[in-house]
Amino acid sequence: MFTGAFIAATVLPGGSELLLVGFIQQASVHWLWLVVAASIGNTLGSVTSYYLGRLGRIAQTPELMAKGNYQRSFKLLQRYGSIAMLFAWAPVVGDVLCILAGWLRLPIGRTCFFIAIGKTFRYFIVAAVALQWFEPAVSLL
Repeated sequence: MFTGAFIAATVLPGGSELLLVGFIQQASVHWLWLVVAASIGNTLGSVTSYYLGRLGRIAQTPELMAKGNYQRSFKLLQRYGSIAMLFAWAPVVGDVLCILAGWLRLPIGRTCFFIAIGKTFRYFIVAAVALQWFEPAVSLL
């Protein structure tokens, strides 16, 4: 679960939500550990994208970034800073946000914190839906 979630959070394509649902179907009693593993792996994958963005700063000037395809995400991060990383879980946009956060050199501690919150919340929602779907009698608590 950890590896699949890590890969899905980098620029490589992957469906960690489907992987989580599949694992929950196989062993629903371990749902919490699966959510923890997915959250940690996916957060670390996003942090990898963050550092790729920091490295990319060498290749792109601020003027090019502000005018390019990333203009909307760029403005969002400039306006809200690390808090915008709550949406790092979103498909396509999340990868761009992580790369741009690194490019803008947002503080890594705050950025990682908000990435982790958003991704963990998403996995809890996926787990709750999967548990209700496969075993309606299983309680989340």
